[in-house]
Amino acid sequence: MERLEAASELQSRLSSLSFSSFPGITSKHCQDRLPDRLQNTDLSQSHSLSPPDMEATTEGSRQHDKGNEEAPAEQALGEGAEENSTAGSCQPSGEIKAQMPPLKPPTTWTSATLKELKAKLRTEKDSVVTVYRGDIMTVHVPTVPECKRVCWEFATDGYDIGFGIYFDWTPVTSRAITVHISESSDDEDEEEDLEGPVSSGDVEKGSKTLANSNLGEILPVYRQDCHLSVHGGSHEFPGEGTYLLKFDNSYSLWRNKTLYYRVYYSA
Repeated sequence: MERLEAASELQSRLSSLSFSSFPGITSKHCQDRLPDRLQNTDLSQSHSLSPPDMEATTEGSRQHDKGNEEAPAEQALGEGAEENSTAGSCQPSGEIKAQMPPLKPPTTWTSATLKELKAKLRTEKDSVVTVYRGDIMTVHVPTVPECKRVCWEFATDGYDIGFGIYFDWTPVTSRAITVHISESSDDEDEEEDLEGPVSSGDVEKGSKTLANSNLGEILPVYRQDCHLSVHGGSHEFPGEGTYLLKFDNSYSLWRNKTLYYRVYYSA
């Protein structure tokens, strides 16, 4: 019984105690500080970012990543620009070739009237010439507004000769028909710089290399059996320019060729 009474008395004393019994501490002060403590210890408030800050940071990181992604693209664009500038350096030559319309093939024929043509051309001035071994004779025939076609006929004594036709699109400055004979390889090199004719090569396979971009090929140089029959042909003017009729004896090391030829216009 005594123990029960003592325990009851102790319980009553404990229940009578309050915060006010301890100096420096009040119940009101403790109630106010408790939410502050909880707020200060809230990890979501003290150690994390707010949603707007997170969005701003995320957007900044995206822009940074985008900048890193675009940097190689800009570098690649710079390389492409360099390639385009390199390709542009070759463009003028391409434009010149693009402006040149394609040339139609000539109309050609042969005739057995070999003796008759030779007899007739012997009476005409400058119609019989000797093309020496290793030489190339080029006949320059400018277009004229009064006509529409150029025609040619030729034959040789005893041996064949190479023949080809080219067209120079350079504007015509003279209406006179002129003849140029290259007498050495040096002359041929100079002629290539000025006119861009075919380079020396195997005439049997046809010489097709042109140095001048203004030249168009109508008929490559091939060896013709013009000592057996008359070779002739014609070609319609493709526009203003100059025909280059080439009689090629550059492949011959020993034989000179006697050439009978005539060039005239047709309406």
